Amino acid sequence: MTLQAKLDAFKADFEAGGPPYSVPPTVIETMHRATAELIASGAAARALKAGDRAPAFVLDDPDGRPVSSAERLAKGPLVLSFYRGVWCPYCNMELQALQAALPQFEALGASLLAISPQTPVNSRKSVRQNALSFPILSDPHNAVADAFGLRFAMPNYLIELYKDLKNDLPAFNGDPSWTLPMPAHYVVGQDGTILYAEVNPDYTRRPDPADMLPALRRATAVLPDRSRALAAGGG
Repeated sequence: MTLQAKLDAFKADFEAGGPPYSVPPTVIETMHRATAELIASGAAARALKAGDRAPAFVLDDPDGRPVSSAERLAKGPLVLSFYRGVWCPYCNMELQALQAALPQFEALGASLLAISPQTPVNSRKSVRQNALSFPILSDPHNAVADAFGLRFAMPNYLIELYKDLKNDLPAFNGDPSWTLPMPAHYVVGQDGTILYAEVNPDYTRRPDPADMLPALRRATAVLPDRSRALAAGGG
């Protein structure tokens, strides 16, 4: 079953209103309204695209160790996934799919990084619950997401809904701004050029990790000799 098929099955159960979720129709309607408005805003079209230069960044992993995009790119291409947070079931299902695809990414010399506005303690929880062997980097105030054109401010009515649901994003993120990144996926070549970009303002829609493999294969085909040797497991 594809990742999107799994997400669609979860969405159908979640929105049906029965147990174990028992979500009132008004909640679903509010979420649909917010998604429709974000789509209509055209925000996704303004995000970085294939052919653009990826912004460089240094972010901390869940244990407080800095991770540099430049250092990772010196070894091979990058796969980036912008992750909303541990509270988002769609995001967690995607992380699990990325983990399953990780051996294919690594076989092509790529590093996989997730980027989230949540605090390190919540990222540690995400890593543990989803059994991840790749890091979730903390992006305070969604600064890197903003550099990629992904950050958006939640409308007031959605903020009130999240508060009613006890989904306290300021506590999750250590940031009072009530902003989120649109879910997005990038493949970045070693020269910093974005080779693949997928941005969707509908958080229930996610690409299959295999969709990124063609771009990674193209990136590997032009790796410098030293990086190609490292990707192949050489010294």
